[in-house]
Amino acid sequence: MVNQVEPKLIKPLYEELQKERFVTLATVDYETGGPNVSAISWVLAKDENIIYFAVDNRSRIIENINKNNHVVINIIANESTYSIQGEANLKEERLKDVPLKLALIEVKIKEVRDVMFYGSKIVQEVQYDKTYDKNAAERLDRQVMDAIRKA
Repeated sequence: MVNQVEPKLIKPLYEELQKERFVTLATVDYETGGPNVSAISWVLAKDENIIYFAVDNRSRIIENINKNNHVVINIIANESTYSIQGEANLKEERLKDVPLKLALIEVKIKEVRDVMFYGSKIVQEVQYDKTYDKNAAERLDRQVMDAIRKA
């Protein structure tokens, strides 16, 4: 079976990106020109063609995107692994109604590729747990995701 390539998010990925979840983000490092991979969780599909994510506005991710806006978001969902390639830009320097100084990044999707190796499927997706105050984490997550939705 040949890996599928789409110009936009397929429905199961769009649905998975309607809530906070673990993804990795690959950027081009502004100093070395090499790859830079980060784990992020405040991510939301605005529609089938655009993904928003929030990061600390002092993050190296922002410097990398300012120098080279090509990014890849990797997501494990729908029993597979997907590479979402796109062009990123700083949409907002500071998200409103959020106590942290978070920037909002917009990714315009160019290609969604199923990159799972042949003859296999994901049987258990990545899970994570917040290691700080659970109530504070839930409140902050709600504030950030609500702010992203309003953007």
